Amino acid sequence: MSGTLIGLSGFAGLLLMLLLRVHIAVAMLLAGAAIYLAANGGLFDGLLYTLNGLVYARLSNYDLAVVPLFILMGQFATHGGLSRALFQAAGKLIGHWRGGLAMASVAACASFGAICGSSLATAATMGQVALPELKANGYSGRLATGTLAAAGTLGILIPPSVPLIIYAVLTQDSIGKLFMAAVIPGIIAAMGYLLVIRILVTRNPESGPTAAKATWDQAMLALVKVLPILGVFLVVVVGIYGGWANPTEAGSVGAGACGLIALAGGMGWGGVRESLLGTARITGMIFMVLIGADLLNSSLALSQMPTELANWVVGSGLPPLMVLFAILAIYILLGCVMDSLAMILLTIPIFHPMIMSLDFFGMSAGDKSIWFGIMTLMVVEIGLVHPPVGMNLYIINKLAKGVPMKETALGVMPFLASDFTRIIVLALFPGITLWLIHVLG
Repeated sequence: MSGTLIGLSGFAGLLLMLLLRVHIAVAMLLAGAAIYLAANGGLFDGLLYTLNGLVYARLSNYDLAVVPLFILMGQFATHGGLSRALFQAAGKLIGHWRGGLAMASVAACASFGAICGSSLATAATMGQVALPELKANGYSGRLATGTLAAAGTLGILIPPSVPLIIYAVLTQDSIGKLFMAAVIPGIIAAMGYLLVIRILVTRNPESGPTAAKATWDQAMLALVKVLPILGVFLVVVVGIYGGWANPTEAGSVGAGACGLIALAGGMGWGGVRESLLGTARITGMIFMVLIGADLLNSSLALSQMPTELANWVVGSGLPPLMVLFAILAIYILLGCVMDSLAMILLTIPIFHPMIMSLDFFGMSAGDKSIWFGIMTLMVVEIGLVHPPVGMNLYIINKLAKGVPMKETALGVMPFLASDFTRIIVLALFPGITLWLIHVLG
């Protein structure tokens, strides 16, 4: 059996295990071990030696020390009530517009994503804060749940983003450049959602009524309360890209600052304990998945499958954009069976060599890798909200008592149209994504 066939068979077995609901880390370890043994003549001692080296290399990687720090920053934001302050500030400023509270939810999700880095956490936290307010002000269940499910995806697009850090480690790209490249697509995503809300409430005014207008003093007081939170985002992202701090140092500062802000806002020691335990659980899960992905990727490299597929794509004569859109479509399908981090770990070692072997608008290798990373992240986020199994849909619908899942699924459809439009535009005009890097570089 050829190496490529061994790799493809192992990959098919992995997908089958995922369909059977085997945990992604276990599935990748089993598939990686099977491919290694088949490609290496059943040398079990070699498998153990390789796994030992991979575990040591992964756990001793300094770049990944930033992951628990950004997770801790998000945990402090979640348990410290920072989400409520962000929503109240946005609501005081624009809540009196028609659909204004839904727009405030988008703005709050974008701001919370800037200190959280997780779409699921953003959706769950902001859903608890915003859904009662939206319901109390007469918003339709479809608009309220659809808005929060879609806006929750901004958690992984607005930097800092844990999936972007993992992508940078896998592809040896600059974390700072990836963070900066995500800023404009993130802003475009948020603006697209605001436009969708505006169109929906214009067509059906009863779905998003106006709220009471806050006084100037109330709006300014709410805004002042969130300035420290926005300051954390600027310190972290600008500090990394400006070269004032490496990602780990910036993450340390961000986590410490969010902790102090949360404590000042009333978070007790119970919240500190929950934040630390939550960070430990999520970090442990991420590193287990990373180790499984390392073994799988090492085994696939041994089988030569990624190289052979890349050579086949180059020799096929297919237009580069056709290859790109086919890859993006695969991501949308994979979103039905796995989460965003698992998709990135599983597919980047296969798809990244394909993209790097093709010419897209004459871009340099570095620009192409960063652009593909942002494109991947945007499509991965769609997997979190597209029916039938988008995780954000289930999180928001569970929080929205009395709203049928059908209403939530229908509510997210206009936002998905905005997502697809944005992806097509950024695919055809990569300079939009790369502009900020080139200007500041």
